[in-house]
Amino acid sequence: MRSMWLLVLGATALLVGDAVRSGQVRFAVAYAAFGLALAYWLSPWQGGRSAAHADVAARPETDGVVIYWRPGCVFCMRLRGRLGSLAKRATWVNIWQDRDGAAYVESVNNGNQVVPTVVIDGAAHTNPDPELVRRRLADDSA
Repeated sequence: MRSMWLLVLGATALLVGDAVRSGQVRFAVAYAAFGLALAYWLSPWQGGRSAAHADVAARPETDGVVIYWRPGCVFCMRLRGRLGSLAKRATWVNIWQDRDGAAYVESVNNGNQVVPTVVIDGAAHTNPDPELVRRRLADDSA
């Protein structure tokens, strides 16, 4: 699943190339737009820069909100979308780029890599209500 974005990118290139050879430029543009958006959504860069679990673990437990996520996770996208501009205040750890982060998520979720796993004041919450996370992030700004 980690390299699914590469498969989507390759399939997009094939579809676009075939559409261009057939003279169907509109389809080529549509395939390119959809395929590139899907590949980006599945890629490790989708969430922007990510912190390392080692850096997060070195901080005090009451130091903000840490969100463990992975690309392509619809629940992670839902959380990020519901947080809006407050999402920038949280620390995001991509478990596909950080093995220590993945191990931490497994340790608090009975061996499963369930995301989003959100740590608020040292307590882990698996796929929490976005409003809980919003309230905590809003409290940081007060």
